[in-house]
Amino acid sequence: MSDPLRRLVILGGGTAGWLTAAYLARALPAAGGPGWAIALVESADVPTIGVGEGSFPTLRATLATLGRSEAEFLRAADASFKQGVHFVGWAGGPTPGHAQDAYFHPFELPVGGDAPGLLPFWLDSGADEARPAYADAVTGQAQVVRAGRGPKRPGDPDWAGPMNYAYHFDAARLALWLRDIATANGVAVTEATIVGAERGEDGGVAALRTAEGERIEGDIFIDCSGFRALLIGETLGSPFHDVGDVLFNDRAVALQVPSAADAPIAPYTLAVAQPGGWIWDIGLADRRGTGLVYSSRHWSDEAAAAALRAHGGHDAPVRQLRFRTGYRTRPWIANTIAVGLAAGFVEPLESTGIMLVEVAARMLAEMLSGAEDPRALAGAARGFNRQMTARFAAIVEFLKLHYCAGRRRDTGHWRDHADPATWPDGLADKLAQWRRRLPSRFDFTVDYETFLPPSWAYILHGLGFATEAGAGAIARDPAAARNAIATFARIRQAGRQAAAALPDHRALVMHYRRLS
Repeated sequence: MSDPLRRLVILGGGTAGWLTAAYLARALPAAGGPGWAIALVESADVPTIGVGEGSFPTLRATLATLGRSEAEFLRAADASFKQGVHFVGWAGGPTPGHAQDAYFHPFELPVGGDAPGLLPFWLDSGADEARPAYADAVTGQAQVVRAGRGPKRPGDPDWAGPMNYAYHFDAARLALWLRDIATANGVAVTEATIVGAERGEDGGVAALRTAEGERIEGDIFIDCSGFRALLIGETLGSPFHDVGDVLFNDRAVALQVPSAADAPIAPYTLAVAQPGGWIWDIGLADRRGTGLVYSSRHWSDEAAAAALRAHGGHDAPVRQLRFRTGYRTRPWIANTIAVGLAAGFVEPLESTGIMLVEVAARMLAEMLSGAEDPRALAGAARGFNRQMTARFAAIVEFLKLHYCAGRRRDTGHWRDHADPATWPDGLADKLAQWRRRLPSRFDFTVDYETFLPPSWAYILHGLGFATEAGAGAIARDPAAARNAIATFARIRQAGRQAAAALPDHRALVMHYRRLS
């Protein structure tokens, strides 16, 4: 006798809901245990946020599991390639507009991997003005993006290329593509307006209640209802850990700017520092997605909107968003799990939003396969809560690093971020030690980290972090220093060769658009 189907109900569509549905529809049947009947409930009355247009390199592996081609995804989502983040105006010196007031956070690891093999010799190689930027010294990807090149060639395999990469995309179109994949793999869709939920005897959710008076029952519920957090927040009361005292930005304005058919498409996210926040600028084939994330304590709505219009050169109405920065300390309660904005939100500075959905979906695919009895379900919930809250906390530290490790102090927004009283204890401990020594793998709990130690180094040294680490490295080990100097030269040469061999980014994007 076969096991009965278990009912898994996802509340809410958008990128979070449909990515979770598409992934679980393929992963759960192969994971063992009982079969699953997956349904997604969405309402046409609830608009999606729809401005999260950047991603993390993990998205390639996640999308590869869905059984579709990369070319299909690129066409369906109007996607382009992203090879990192270019930060302008963040370092605070030597002067605004100076080359050292900007830096690049590439997706490529330094040559040699995540060990700090080249870092001490770069630190000991001269004054800031006399040496190349850290990202230029240890990887050729900065040269590739400056040349406007894509990360791969048209003949390269799906989801892979010479350079590490993620994507930019149209969020609404991505959600529609994921919806098609999910429904093709058996996910049922119910269109309804949910007005509330009924509690079960186990303390979780027993059923959703619709505006039409119907009940939608389930064994497992996944809350993808966005900022409202209807199930995990309104119904189950999971505590929300507010980190607005660490990351001050609580509002955003967004604006889409048309692009000319022959305009270059930047192969990176542009992040431009502003007096009270920062501007994102994301290039697609036909438009640029721009927005300004800011702190309402430090900047007015009118000033933010004016700055965004000035950046985009387009006097159009802007879309206003307000948010709370933080996360649920118990994103899984009884039979209900929050994913996406319902679980938490941190500003999109390093495009972690969709990555957190990916992590949650992968964990659920494994944990739900072993949750046939109450004890197993409770154990899965404890593990999920421990890992997701730790990951959120680590991301908060990493984002705060961008604001406090540089020298910018020209406005209240930047001065307040630089105040050590606003730093998480873990970050304060790291920075205090790193002024004397190199970062170590023992500074990080890898299972909870989104960003590996090299990413911390790219930000630290892009911002001109003052440290004595590395001092005397060349004199202490001349042989290793000579090897490092030769490696730096090989990296420069490899970067030039890659920039010459890889295609123009727009040409690459249009190549995939033309494929049928």
